[in-house]
Amino acid sequence: MNKFEKHSGYSRTFRENKLTLGLAFPIEAYQGNVPKMDLEQQIKLAKVAEKGNFASLFVRDIPLNDPLFGDAGQMYDPWVFLSHIAAHTKEIALGTASAITSFQHPLNLAKTAASLDKISGERLLFGLATGDRPIEFSAFGVNREKRAEIFQEALYVMREAWGKSFPVLHADRVNLTGVTDILPKPVLGDIPIFVTGFSGQSLGWIAENGDGWLGYPRNPAEQKRIINDYRSLTDGFKPFTQGLVIDLSTDPGEGPTPMHLGFRSGHKFLNEFLNALQEAGVNHVMIGLKNARRPADEIIQELAEEVVPYFPAF
Repeated sequence: MNKFEKHSGYSRTFRENKLTLGLAFPIEAYQGNVPKMDLEQQIKLAKVAEKGNFASLFVRDIPLNDPLFGDAGQMYDPWVFLSHIAAHTKEIALGTASAITSFQHPLNLAKTAASLDKISGERLLFGLATGDRPIEFSAFGVNREKRAEIFQEALYVMREAWGKSFPVLHADRVNLTGVTDILPKPVLGDIPIFVTGFSGQSLGWIAENGDGWLGYPRNPAEQKRIINDYRSLTDGFKPFTQGLVIDLSTDPGEGPTPMHLGFRSGHKFLNEFLNALQEAGVNHVMIGLKNARRPADEIIQELAEEVVPYFPAF
């Protein structure tokens, strides 16, 4: 039995050999670096996504705006923003893609994640990453060469802090001697953690220590090869998730035109592509709408009617 079968966010999103769909904030079609992020509209579209049987909503953790990178994400602190979304939704999973381990103390990160998971009714899908923008490491005064070992420490510390009362725990940045504790504890004593990319780790380490893997967009054939390599090392089912940026055409039959991290097409090709990803072993796809030509509400409505029914939440 998978230990997260009773976790609301995990069970809504993941089944072996099945694919579900989510949306990435900002739920907005925009050009340039900084979105509008009208909060009333974001809440409205989050509710539409939940009603439309999308499985998840994901935020990114982008501490600093680097104009040269070209995308500031949802701008707001991911935990504050997810708490706001949690208060306005009931069942949809809430994910981080991904929380950065390099710039936070692991005990603070453990408390924040456990708080969000409990407040939301066990809906957190906890994607973790090292961070990869050199400008941020410089700003935070963190040695970028140590990001992989910081990542390992964070994952280990959080699991110990969640799963034990008054833990004895010693690491480079942590010294718990059994006289103090982290509260709240997750209801299940753990939260599903998804390693993003390689995060400086080996594939074997990811397969053993993560509860799933959050990868990058690739063509189905290449994705299948990578997933097969990953699954050959896992003990039991561990889901694979990826992002995908789309520009949904008003013409249902329009073929694909490549774009950064995705493509423009009508919904017929999109369904074919998602089905190929499902056959390749992908379990969840986070859809982003940056650079789309149509308003986000139109796209989401069409997806809910023409695409999501083939890949519904559970």
